[in-house]
Amino acid sequence: MDGNTIEALAARFIASDLDRAQFVLSPDGIIRSWNPGAQILLGHLPDSAIGQSFAIFYSDSDRQSGKPDDDLSRAATYGRYAEEGWRRRLDATEFAADARLIALRNEAGTLLGFGVTIEDITDRKAAEAAVARSELHLRSILATVPDAMIVIDERGQILSFSAAAERLFGYTESEVVGRNIGMMMPDGDRLRHDDYVEHYCRTGERRIIGIGRIVTGKRRDGSEFPMELAVGEARSAGHRIFTGFIRDLTDRQRAELQMKELQSELVHVSRVSAMGTMASTLAHELNQPLTAIANYMEAARDLIAAGEPDLEMLGEAVSESAVEALRAGNIVRRLREFVARGEVEKRVEPLPPMVEEATRLAMTGAHERGVRGLKDLDPDARIALVDRVQIQQVLVNLIRNAVEALEDMPVRDITVSTRLQPDGMIRVAVSDTGPGIDPAIRSRLFDAFNTTKQNGLGLGLSICRTIVETHGGRIGADPRPGGGTILWFTIPSAETSE
Repeated sequence: MDGNTIEALAARFIASDLDRAQFVLSPDGIIRSWNPGAQILLGHLPDSAIGQSFAIFYSDSDRQSGKPDDDLSRAATYGRYAEEGWRRRLDATEFAADARLIALRNEAGTLLGFGVTIEDITDRKAAEAAVARSELHLRSILATVPDAMIVIDERGQILSFSAAAERLFGYTESEVVGRNIGMMMPDGDRLRHDDYVEHYCRTGERRIIGIGRIVTGKRRDGSEFPMELAVGEARSAGHRIFTGFIRDLTDRQRAELQMKELQSELVHVSRVSAMGTMASTLAHELNQPLTAIANYMEAARDLIAAGEPDLEMLGEAVSESAVEALRAGNIVRRLREFVARGEVEKRVEPLPPMVEEATRLAMTGAHERGVRGLKDLDPDARIALVDRVQIQQVLVNLIRNAVEALEDMPVRDITVSTRLQPDGMIRVAVSDTGPGIDPAIRSRLFDAFNTTKQNGLGLGLSICRTIVETHGGRIGADPRPGGGTILWFTIPSAETSE
């Protein structure tokens, strides 16, 4: 046979293919040819393979079930049969195979035999399984990661969309995959986003990748919300992908606003609560100018009644009266400016959140100074009948005093505790590991204008006493075992009050 005929070239092609087994079967499945690729893949030499049934390449269970004959029957009926299954080598090892049977017929349609191709796809199957596991892992992450996670390509097209992102933005993953991430941005940001990605891919200049920032997101319903965005970058098959982790800051900003409002209320209630204390404490200061005015006016009256009064003395009396009147007016004006609003009614309030808010406010900046805040809350002391803001003001004052007392101490611990007492009152205590209270001022600790601070007015603890006593409670200070001070006060429990 001429070596350049089509048949010869085909035989040469088959013989040179070492990546797969290719051979011919008789109509009853007996091997009639054997190429080098078959020898490499299946382990049989041509002499040992030719003349045997091709069923030797099937597992024992497949042979017992008649699968080889079924495969030949399918190929004869449909012209070809292909499957991905397991095949067996000479050494009895099995491998994943892409096996194909093709019926060979003459022009009259008579079956002459079958052409067989077997390719080892074990590595490909392993790679596909690894990809499937990786995909399953990614789906698991997307379903469980607490923060919203969105994966996009370098064109801004969405590749993955986590369950948390679905809840946050209001879209399902099927609705957004393949669409541009700009759909979740306000109009201004959407127009700039694609330009930014293109600029980064071209220059490598980072504005948010690996840095993170506060931006604005847009939900499906059109509402906008603040969010913290952190973006990571990875490369896959020469392409960039970007993973964004998104945290909704709506609740955080609302909490910050509430904290600012609480601070404002605490400042206000401090002024209101100080009114009673200042009024009684400053009474003598108002009494002095008023008494002086009365004395000067009586002296002026006597001068006038005596006839031909000494005008110089009369003028001096009137002048001094005016000075004292202005002084009294300034005192009243300061009191009026101090008080801006009225009192708040007492209500049933949950005690643990009150303590938590006040402690967080009072401890602002304390952690950076090495102060450790601890809490020991009685589960039975759950609700109290109080003015929430006023009692929080008391707690803030006591904790801040404790923080200042720990300035130079080696151990800086503050413990806020609550205990329900048998008399139906709740005892709230703030203990510190500071130097303790000077015995010389212990008896005057809660008096107005009594202070050891260089720039203090001495009203803080006095205001606390006024608030606590208004609530029907008591306030006091005890030495802490082991050193330090325990400042405490009592308030009525709402449960026992009811």
